[in-house]
Amino acid sequence: MLTPELLHGLRNLSLAARQAAEGFLNGAHASRRHGAGLEFSQYRPYQPGDDLRRLDWRLAARSDRYYLRESEIDTSLTVHLLLDASASMNHRDDNGLTKLEYARLLLASLAYLATQQGDAVGLSILSPAGLRHLTARADARQLPRLYHALETAEATGHFPGAETLAPLTARRQRAITVCVSDLYEEGQEINSLLTRLRATSGEVLLLHLMAHNELQFTYQGAVSFLDLETGQTLQIDTAQQRSGYQLQLQAWLRDTAQQARRQGCDYHLLDTSQPLDTAMREFLRRRQQLC
Repeated sequence: MLTPELLHGLRNLSLAARQAAEGFLNGAHASRRHGAGLEFSQYRPYQPGDDLRRLDWRLAARSDRYYLRESEIDTSLTVHLLLDASASMNHRDDNGLTKLEYARLLLASLAYLATQQGDAVGLSILSPAGLRHLTARADARQLPRLYHALETAEATGHFPGAETLAPLTARRQRAITVCVSDLYEEGQEINSLLTRLRATSGEVLLLHLMAHNELQFTYQGAVSFLDLETGQTLQIDTAQQRSGYQLQLQAWLRDTAQQARRQGCDYHLLDTSQPLDTAMREFLRRRQQLC
């Protein structure tokens, strides 16, 4: 399995996404329904009103019975990708990657997977300057558009407020919404958005990014921490604060997961030092359940 730092080292988001995703496609089975597609599946008896173009006339001539050739066609969905581009996503892990860089790789890989499944894929980048939105499409030029938007995204400022985010939930649309965020917020702005998304799109896969050095508190000695969104600094002795930090972190992660699931979101915690396989597996599992 390619590590995030190796994928990032390719310096080519399109190539990295394809490398990360293709291993999963061999074992992924598209959800199928019977219909007038291309791949033959089975025969069924003719019923009044059926399309006569699908009758197997050779079989009718041999058996004096009328059967239709049924085939399997892929069921496509709309996939809406959301990227939290607030300044806290600039936090850098011990492997050298920021949360934003990991999120780019992750969302590009999910976009590639969804496109290979025949889905229409859209992207919204959430920043205080406003939404950068690409409407969901299934055409051949959509992936390059998505890759370019991800490559040029920058993490700045606070998570945007309700007015900025309003277009995301302006109309109901059946879709899988995949939100990638570190869930750093001043109030309840991210949770409020997730609640509205759950009501309008129906399915929300929340991928919670945490750096390995945050989860394991790998810092040593006296350290000065900078809040990337407020600019505040805090100096601590890591040996003295380690146990208290870890207790508070575990309590926060537990409460965060419980709240997200109460809202009806499919929540998963991701360590940015780990490969992308967990997120891709959960995306494919959720997609197959919906088709």
